[in-house]
Amino acid sequence: MKFLTNTALVLALAAPLSVMSAPSAEAGSTIERACMKSNRRAASKPLCGCIQRVADQMLTRKEQRMAAKFFNDPHRAQEIRQSDRAAHEEFWKRYKAFGQSAGNICR
Repeated sequence: MKFLTNTALVLALAAPLSVMSAPSAEAGSTIERACMKSNRRAASKPLCGCIQRVADQMLTRKEQRMAAKFFNDPHRAQEIRQSDRAAHEEFWKRYKAFGQSAGNICR
């Protein structure tokens, strides 16, 4: 269960930073803001920005808003993962892929 509450964020925040291309002008910042407001030691503007750029490529704005809520309410991630709703299942598959990608890219 701990893995679920920390999926993308802890993997990415625990990894060292790597450089990624600059975000597009219309890129959102929902994940980045949530990342920066989290009380994780590894949270930094460059790292949270990198995670946001990965999110912009892999998640819709609606999915980003849902994922950002996991920073303040990790139990919500567990509820979504265990949900019987097809939309939640599809989101969780994309979110899990996002977490793996962010963990690999944002080192």
